Amino acid sequence: MNQIIEKTWFSDKVAKIVVEAPRIARSRKPGHFVILRVDEQGERIPLTITDSDPEKGTITLVVQVMGVSSAKLCSMNPGDKILDLVGPLGQATHIYPAGTVLACGGGVGVAPMLPIVEGFKKAGCRVISILAARTKELIILEEEIRRWSDEVIIMTDDGSYGRQGLITAGAEEVILREKVDACIAIGPAVMMKFTAQLTKKYNIPTQASLNAIMVDGTGMCGACRVTVGGQTKFTCVDGPEFDAHQVDFDELILRLGGYRDEEKHASDCKCNSHHS
Repeated sequence: MNQIIEKTWFSDKVAKIVVEAPRIARSRKPGHFVILRVDEQGERIPLTITDSDPEKGTITLVVQVMGVSSAKLCSMNPGDKILDLVGPLGQATHIYPAGTVLACGGGVGVAPMLPIVEGFKKAGCRVISILAARTKELIILEEEIRRWSDEVIIMTDDGSYGRQGLITAGAEEVILREKVDACIAIGPAVMMKFTAQLTKKYNIPTQASLNAIMVDGTGMCGACRVTVGGQTKFTCVDGPEFDAHQVDFDELILRLGGYRDEEKHASDCKCNSHHS
């Protein structure tokens, strides 16, 4: 059992949860994630570790309410206990003195991007971060990203904050202005797809952190399989980061919609049981 230490809301659908997990806090690296179950009925949810405090023995997770299990997790409060939590899982991000790194984070993708931005900055890189979301309310962790970035550009679809436009518009501006040596893209699959297309055009090595559906997190079940460079890879053990120019994003997007009907059914049942 892992106790929740604190919880804060970024918006009505996105919460930051700090959980007691001393061993994970000591050993996690940028790019690592955990899989947790809220209770016996809960499904297994993969969540990237946004931050950790080895001295306090805590890890920070950012959760977006998507279905029944994530809603249940976000409804929990400090003092409540999560049934089980396993990690750190996945391959850590390859952090190296890359020169100038362009970090593109869309929506809650900024949460897993934060430790990576910090890692590249500590490795001596110049880091330019672009945060994008539909509206101002959905921009998260801006202050924390600023701490580890040389420059932060904010893009919103509706122009309510920063500049109006998609993340690729901001990215292209930076690429045309100065030499970018590497790019990391984390966010909705469609955003990563178009960022990868852009950086491929300019021949900039790009890593994407994939948000495939996961079940067991050990490469056994195959639910998170993706095609990278024509080969089947498992996001949980081979990833979550891959060469973005090699990823079949169209297949990934298709597979992400695989359980939409079941999710809707589960949510409807949950809502109905509340009303009865």
